[in-house]
Amino acid sequence: MNETSSITTISPDLRELLDSEARRINHPSFIDLDPVQFPRRFSDLRDIEITSLLCSSIAWGNRKMICRDCDKMLALMGHDPYNYMMDEAYEDLPDQNIHRTFFAANLRHFLRGLRRIYQRFGSLNEFARHHRVADDQLPAWKLVDLINQELAEANNGNSDSRCLPLNMKQTALKRVNMALRWLVRRDGIVDLGVWDAIDPSQLYIPLDVHVGNTARNLGIVTRKADDRRTVIELTEALRTIRPDDPAIYDFALFGIGMQL
Repeated sequence: MNETSSITTISPDLRELLDSEARRINHPSFIDLDPVQFPRRFSDLRDIEITSLLCSSIAWGNRKMICRDCDKMLALMGHDPYNYMMDEAYEDLPDQNIHRTFFAANLRHFLRGLRRIYQRFGSLNEFARHHRVADDQLPAWKLVDLINQELAEANNGNSDSRCLPLNMKQTALKRVNMALRWLVRRDGIVDLGVWDAIDPSQLYIPLDVHVGNTARNLGIVTRKADDRRTVIELTEALRTIRPDDPAIYDFALFGIGMQL
């Protein structure tokens, strides 16, 4: 991949550490303290997808606060996100804060666009399959670009960076990569594995400042910026040891980071 200048060779000792931490953190006990708990409350694919995308979109800051506000957002939708969206009940949602800089107006913007997708494709998985997202070198970035187009179409041509990132050439796409980990990984422990439009081998690490610092401390990446190029370099290095499932090491980097 032309954005990757070099791929770090992961030593056997480092691989052993990463595998051990991945096993420790990728455990059912992780669920109740993480936003992944919210899509897991549902059995309908549509509810799972909508909840994954919405809850991941506000997954920044303190984890306890994130979970509190995800619960609040689902309560605003009557814990019935798909029907709430399709009934356009969000248009009557009073103006209010949902999480930090994410407000009811941002939720309305998001749901208008998602409703447009579901009207035509029935699910986000089918939307991704129809647009052959898996054929792209960077499926997650391609998917967000397509969803942003739908959001703009549903909102009089207006975009909203508080819903999804807009700068596809720079963003590490941390929150969407996390949502895709939930939807795509199939080991049945923490993640749900309900999608088949993208393969687990195509996932990228959800890169934020903590994961980036941990990866740098371990010598897996050297770049200082937590941007698209760094997440590509990090994931490509991890693919050398788990080409079928590089995103499992998101658990490892989280666990190791908690100890540093």
